[in-house]
Amino acid sequence: MQLVHPFDKLVLWSEMRLDGWKAMKILSRLRDAINQQDCRLCGGTATRPICAACDDDLARLPAARCPVCALPSHANQPCGRCLSSPPAYDSTHATLEYAFPITRLIQAFKYEHAVGLAATLANYLDEAAAPTADWQLDLLLPMPLARARLAERGYNQALELARVLVRHRRLALGVGAVTRVRHGPPQADLPWRERSRNIRGAFTAQRRFDGLTVCVIDDVMTTGATLDEMARVLKAAGARRVVNWVVARTLPRPEAHLP
Repeated sequence: MQLVHPFDKLVLWSEMRLDGWKAMKILSRLRDAINQQDCRLCGGTATRPICAACDDDLARLPAARCPVCALPSHANQPCGRCLSSPPAYDSTHATLEYAFPITRLIQAFKYEHAVGLAATLANYLDEAAAPTADWQLDLLLPMPLARARLAERGYNQALELARVLVRHRRLALGVGAVTRVRHGPPQADLPWRERSRNIRGAFTAQRRFDGLTVCVIDDVMTTGATLDEMARVLKAAGARRVVNWVVARTLPRPEAHLP
């Protein structure tokens, strides 16, 4: 005999005994109680990994930013760097500045096996891309990890983000379409000026992308060197456009003196 879960009994009882409005109110409270958890940032009670107050406190990027690299720019015009040295990618969409406290959440997701945060972080990707025309995409492509890094970490955080977006947006997912063939030092461990050289030749395309608009998914964009190299490989394999969707964007430090 199949057992009935107590919550299912409550649902059935409410539908039979109460009018629709009262039933929905009771069920909403029950779901909130079941989903109750501690906010990952402040420790307060929440019904999702980040409470509403902490979400409001996260540093959003300025509204006026470069459409190519997502750094602050006057009147949403391409910045001087993208005009003088255009990257291989065509546009970048991000919502958050990579600053405390979102750093804690992304680092837990990336390095502490907190894979359950994928849906929460993917919401910020949705927030970044929703007002744009870049929803006309042919393929979502998670930033690949080198085999050694994947074995060490156990999962690819970019793939976990992409899986959430695929379910929500019904877009094609290109797992394995580009692979990382060279395993160098982590980009986060290197000075900004050395990152382009470290990532050069790290990717290879496993198929053609002729005429396609490809969206590359990643968690953080710092100098953009990794995304630039990925876009270069995609364009060489025939991609028409390459769009970046990232959760958070690092703003350059004044002392970095980037070209």
